[in-house]
Amino acid sequence: MRVRFWGTRGSIPKPGPSTVRYGGNTSCVEVRSASGTLVVLDCGTGALALGADLMQRGEGPLRGHLLISHTHWDHIQGLPFFAPLFVPGNEWDIYAPHGFLQSVRETLAGQMQHTYFPVDLAQLGATIRYHNLTEGVFTVGDITVSSRYLNHPALTLGYRLEADGVTVAYCCDHEPHSHSLAYGLGEIGEQDGEHIEFVTGVDLLIHDSQYRAAEYEAKIGWGHSTLEYVTAVAQIGRVKSLALTHHDPGRDDATIDREVEEIRAKLRAAGAMLTVFAAAEGQILELKPDPTQAPSHHPDMLPAEIAATPQTTDQLVLLGIADPELYAELSGALLADGTRVLHATTGAAAAELALAETPSLIVLERHLPGDGLETCHAIREAGDPVLAAIPIIIVAAQEEVGAGITAGITDWLIKPFSEIYALTRMRAWLMRVTCRWIQPPVPANEALRLAALRSLAILDTAPEERFDRLTRIAAASFDVPIALVTLVDERRQWFKSSCGAIFGETPRDLAFCAHTILEKVVMVVPDALLDQRFADHPAVVGDPRVRFYAGCPLVLDDGFCVGTLCLVDTRPRQLDATALRLLEDLAGLVLQELKQPANEAL
Repeated sequence: MRVRFWGTRGSIPKPGPSTVRYGGNTSCVEVRSASGTLVVLDCGTGALALGADLMQRGEGPLRGHLLISHTHWDHIQGLPFFAPLFVPGNEWDIYAPHGFLQSVRETLAGQMQHTYFPVDLAQLGATIRYHNLTEGVFTVGDITVSSRYLNHPALTLGYRLEADGVTVAYCCDHEPHSHSLAYGLGEIGEQDGEHIEFVTGVDLLIHDSQYRAAEYEAKIGWGHSTLEYVTAVAQIGRVKSLALTHHDPGRDDATIDREVEEIRAKLRAAGAMLTVFAAAEGQILELKPDPTQAPSHHPDMLPAEIAATPQTTDQLVLLGIADPELYAELSGALLADGTRVLHATTGAAAAELALAETPSLIVLERHLPGDGLETCHAIREAGDPVLAAIPIIIVAAQEEVGAGITAGITDWLIKPFSEIYALTRMRAWLMRVTCRWIQPPVPANEALRLAALRSLAILDTAPEERFDRLTRIAAASFDVPIALVTLVDERRQWFKSSCGAIFGETPRDLAFCAHTILEKVVMVVPDALLDQRFADHPAVVGDPRVRFYAGCPLVLDDGFCVGTLCLVDTRPRQLDATALRLLEDLAGLVLQELKQPANEAL
């Protein structure tokens, strides 16, 4: 894997004689896999030179992927000057965190409005596809990318890239969740622990290190790391090489040299193996694979890409806050963001409201009458599985790691903090819980699968008793209100037979069955509200209020899956082994009918 730095400065460009060696342009990093997959991490002012270099190479139509960590200006200001975006025939996929009120495209278009810039986004000549991201995993070419929210006063993602036996993590911008860790000291809480886990074992960690511990007191809540914190993270995470980036505009080359040497001296004295250097514009790294390094697996990570359509606004947040000034600050920020707010001034009232209203997020004051930690514990022990999974943030003067784990605290909001910082922390948790609707990916053999489906000549045919009989039997046998024979077409899910459903087809993006056809095994969703793929699905949060789904794939003799026999219920359910076999038997009968032309069936 080849890595080249095009911009390493933070906050604002700082060109001049004192920044010649490390550079004055803001964040931009080029990554190439051995096969040539091109990834650009952030599009700060360094993108101007990168774009010119790509154009000079004359590689013909250019295919690239732009991963934006967040949309603060120092990370996107190079976008209007990135020449490859203006060339017809070029193709670019742009990935960035999905905001609450705007999609990625709308956010990026904001800085190119006529008030600020003479060219708008629509005038870019390349084919551009925009991808809205949350936490999860996705692929670009032969590179696997994992994304995770960072701690910054804007929704910000860190990226972990894996290809060719090499792993690179890019975390820019990020502040320790626990303020004490900025000084390299303190107990590691759950959120800081997860950040360390995200970068553990990487060959190269490119990490924001804008501040030093001595100056952090005046920078709390600004969303950046200290050199001391980043070094500790890299050591604990067994990182091989650490590239310090997002250099403060007030730091010249000599200062950076001195600070890096001080850190290296401390590492040598401790016998640490970590390699540390300050990233410099123009610097090129060739990362060789380690044959002893096992590839990472992502069994628990869902796809990071989300549709722009799931409801990410109009969410409900419960504020258990007794302090009127604190309540005004937090509620004002949430209401301005389109989020509904419930208010409780005691722990007992907060627990009662949580049980009655099931909010998406709960924020509790540490010293709320009735005690914030005790209130959290009571909510967790209420016996409701949905409430048990709701994130709970405690607002306090200091983090109490052990007590928080015991009580079931999800995160801490440590005073003092700015309104925008608090809002972003709450936004991140709302995005985690409200974007729980994953649109189904397309099978690799989709063209052949569709050809097999259409060869059956059954799409859009009239209802037939031979199919309706089977869905009636399925609905009665499993005591469910809905049983369907579904066929997954290119853009829709069409029902050949429906017992209990009032519609004849749905968009494919909404189809549970479009997930089932991917694995060719029975897919059971016991409770859709607890499943990250479907919890915010329109058919789950709205009519017909789906809670249970079971689908058995209909696989033709040539191996292509064309649809399912599925069961739907409005209450959570489980299927035992006997029930699963019965569903498979009924699906086998449906498959026989599919393979038999209608005139022969008669």
